[in-house]
Amino acid sequence: MNECIVARYRDKQDPQLLKAHLFGVAVLAQELARKIGLADVGELLGLLHDFGKYSKAFQLYIRTILGIADPDSDSDPDPAPVANQGAGQKPDHSTAGAQLVWREIGNKGRADRLFAQILALCLASHHSGLMDCLSTGESEPVVDRFGERMKVAEIRSHLEEATQRADQEVLERIRGLLAESAWRTALLEVLKGMHRPGSGLVEVNQKMGLLVRFLFSCLIDADRIDSADFEHPEQANWRPNNQYVAWKILCERLEHHLGSMPVTHTVDPIRQKISQSCLQAASRERGSYTLTVPTGGGKTLASLRFALHHADLQAMQRIIYVIPYTSIIDQNARRVREILESDGIPLGSVVLEHHSNLTPAVEKWPQKVMARDNWDAPIVFTTMVQFLETLFGKGTRGARRMHQLANAVIIFDEIQTLPVNCVHLFNTAANFLVEQCRSTLVFCTATQPLLHAVDGTKGALRLAENAELMPDALQLFRDLQRTEIRYSHRAGGWLLEEVARLAHDEAIRTGSCLVVVNTKASARKLYQRCQEWGEEGVFHLSTGMCPAHRKEKLDNLLKRLQEPDTFTLCISTQLIEAGVDVDFGSVIRFLAGLDSIAQAAGRCNRHGRSGKGQVHVVELASSEENLGNLTQIELGQDIASRILKEYAEHPEWFDHNPIGPKAMARYYQYYFYARSEEMAYPINGSDETLLDRLSVNKKVVKDYTRDQRKAPDIELRQSFRTAADHFRVIDSPTEGVIVPYATEGKELIGLLASACLPKQEYDLLRAAQHYSVNVFPHQLRALQQSRAVREVQKDSGIFHLCDSRYYHKAFGLCETPEGEMEVLCV
Repeated sequence: MNECIVARYRDKQDPQLLKAHLFGVAVLAQELARKIGLADVGELLGLLHDFGKYSKAFQLYIRTILGIADPDSDSDPDPAPVANQGAGQKPDHSTAGAQLVWREIGNKGRADRLFAQILALCLASHHSGLMDCLSTGESEPVVDRFGERMKVAEIRSHLEEATQRADQEVLERIRGLLAESAWRTALLEVLKGMHRPGSGLVEVNQKMGLLVRFLFSCLIDADRIDSADFEHPEQANWRPNNQYVAWKILCERLEHHLGSMPVTHTVDPIRQKISQSCLQAASRERGSYTLTVPTGGGKTLASLRFALHHADLQAMQRIIYVIPYTSIIDQNARRVREILESDGIPLGSVVLEHHSNLTPAVEKWPQKVMARDNWDAPIVFTTMVQFLETLFGKGTRGARRMHQLANAVIIFDEIQTLPVNCVHLFNTAANFLVEQCRSTLVFCTATQPLLHAVDGTKGALRLAENAELMPDALQLFRDLQRTEIRYSHRAGGWLLEEVARLAHDEAIRTGSCLVVVNTKASARKLYQRCQEWGEEGVFHLSTGMCPAHRKEKLDNLLKRLQEPDTFTLCISTQLIEAGVDVDFGSVIRFLAGLDSIAQAAGRCNRHGRSGKGQVHVVELASSEENLGNLTQIELGQDIASRILKEYAEHPEWFDHNPIGPKAMARYYQYYFYARSEEMAYPINGSDETLLDRLSVNKKVVKDYTRDQRKAPDIELRQSFRTAADHFRVIDSPTEGVIVPYATEGKELIGLLASACLPKQEYDLLRAAQHYSVNVFPHQLRALQQSRAVREVQKDSGIFHLCDSRYYHKAFGLCETPEGEMEVLCV
C-alpha cells in the first residue's frame, strides 16, 4: 500500500496503523475467548471488527477530525443505506467485517449460517451494544434488523473497497481462519453442550444469546484495552492472569489469619466448624453449590476459604463476590484486603471494589480508550446490580466485563435479594456460567430461595449433586438459634411514637437496640422522634449517605456497642441486614418478608450471649408507613404474617424455629407461587417478557410471519437491543453523584475537575466510589434544576454535588438544602 492506513491518532499526530490495531485486538480477544475454548473465534473477531476502516471514507474522516471526535463510533448502530458519505460525517466501519463473514460462510449450511450470524452480530454491534435480530416498536411492524444490516449497500459499508485496500497479511489470516474447521468444531461443541437433560427450547435459545454476548464481551474489552495501551503506553493496565499473586500465597495468608483468630465467643467453635466444612468442600468439582448458614455464622471468611482453595485446585482465574448492597461492599472488601494485601503485596493488587454508577451507561471517547472497571483483579467485590447489568444491560459498559465471569469462582452473598423478575433469566445465566464457562457458583444465605424448584421450562437452577456445602444445615440452625422472634401484632397497627418508645425501653433494658425499617422516609422520621429525647447514642444509617460517611458512622457505632452499660440505639434501612457485623442486645423489625426478618435477627445476640435476644416484629399502621409502589415488600409482609401465624399454632412444623430452613422453604413456596408470573420479567405490564425477547422471541416471530408470511432465514431471532433497553435491575436506573463529604471528598472533586490523563481519572474515580451516592433520574433532575449538581468536566457524564447544603450530616444527600452552607465552585 502506498498510503498509511490508520486506526486512530495519539496526540493528533502519532498514528496507530490499522494493521497493528487489528492484530493487537485479535491477540487479546483470542486470549479472552480461550477461557471457553474459542480462541480462534476471538482472533477472527479481532481481525474483522474494524475492517471497514480500510475505506477511503474513513481515512478521510479520521484525518479530518484528528482527535476532535471519537474515531470509534458509527453514526447509527443500525445504519440504513445512504446516498453519499461526506468528509465530515462518521462513516460506518463496523458493518464491513460482519458482511464479510456472513457472505463467506453464511450460505454453507445451517451450522455455518449460525456460526456466521454469531460472529456478525458481535462485529456489527461492537460500538453500540448488541443489535436486534428482529425488532418492533409499539405501533411498527416487525423488522428483520439483522437481514437489513447484512444487505447494507456498498456505498455505506465499503466492504468491497475495504477488501481491495486491506493489508495482505490481515486478509490472508482472515481467509485462512474462515477456511479452518477447528474453530467450527470448538464452537459446535459449546453449542451442543447447551442441550442438556431438562433444558427446554427457551433455555437453549437464551444460552445461545449469552454466548453471543460473551464473545461480544471478549471483542469490546480487547478493543478498549488495545486502544488504551496505544493512547497511553506508559500506563498500560491490562495484566495476564499469570501476573496475579498466586492462589497458593493467598491461601497461606488466609490460613494464617484463621489460625490466629481467638476463640472468645460461645459461637466461635461453630464458626470454625463451618469454615472447616468449606475447606473440605473446596476439592469438589466445578458446579453450583449452596452454603446455607445462619446469620452470624462467619460465612464471609468461610466462603473465601472455599473460593481460594477451589480456585487453586481447579486453576480458576478469578474470584467474584456478588453482594446485594453497596453499603456492605466496603466492610467486606476491607476485611479481605487487610488479610491478603500486606507484607510485600501492594495495596489494591488483589482486591478490587466495583459498585458505583459514576460513569454513564453509554461510554464516551475518553472512557472507551481506558481500561475502566473491567474487573481485572484476582478478587472482585461487586453488587448484584452490576452483575446483572453485565449479563443483560444496555450498551457496552457492562457487557465488556462478561468474559471475566468465565473460569471463575462466583460467590453470591445473600442470594435471596435477587429481584424476582430476574429469576428465570438469572437461572439460565447461572447454568451457562457453570456449563459453558467452566465456573463454580456458590449461593450463600441463611434464607435459601428455591431457585432450583421454579418452572424448568423457563429456566431453573441446576445444582450440583450433593450441592449443600454444610453437612447438616438443619442442626447448624439449631446450634446457632440465639434469638426469640416476637410477632407483636396489634389491631390497627403500631404508631411510630409507640415504636420509638419500645426502642427506647429495649435499649435501656439490654444496653442496645436496632430498629430496621422499610423506607428511608420511615428511618428519618423515627430517628427525628428518638432525637427529641436528647440522649446520646442515637444513630441513623441509610443509602442516602456515601460509603465513607456510612463507614464513619458504623465505626462509631461499633465502638459504642463495645462499651458496657452505654445506651445505643440505631435506626437503619435494610442496608444493615446483609453482612454488616454488628451485635445488638435487641432488635425491632418493621414487618417485611421472612427473609428480611431473619437477616435483622442476625444482628441480635450475634455472638451468643447468655439467654436469647428478643426480636420484635411490628406491623405499622397504614397511616404511618407509605410503601408507595413497593409491592414486593407488601407481598412479603402478607406471607411472613401468614408463616408467623402458622408457626404460633404449629411450631413443630418448622422445627421450632420461625426463621429456620423449614420455615424459609415454606415462605418461598408461598412467595414464588404468588409471583410466578413475574419471574420471566414482564415488559411494561404487558404479556411480553424479556425472557421471550432473549430466547425464542415467540411473539415477535409470530407477528413477523403474520405480516410477511415467511419467517426470516436466520438462526438467532432475539431482540437483544430492545431487551437491554427495557432491562432494569431496579425500577429506575441510578446514577452516582460524588459528594463533598469530609476533606477527602472535596479534594477528589477538585482533582477530577482538573484530571487530564485517563489513568489519573481512572484512579480518582475508583477512590470516588467511597464518596458517591446513587440517585434516581428524577432526583438527579431535581438537583440539576436547583443547580446543586454539575459535571466534573464538560461532557464527562460524571456528576458531583457543588452545593454542600444538599448533604446533611445525619441523612446524607437531600433534594432540598438542609445541610450547612458551603458552595463548592469547582
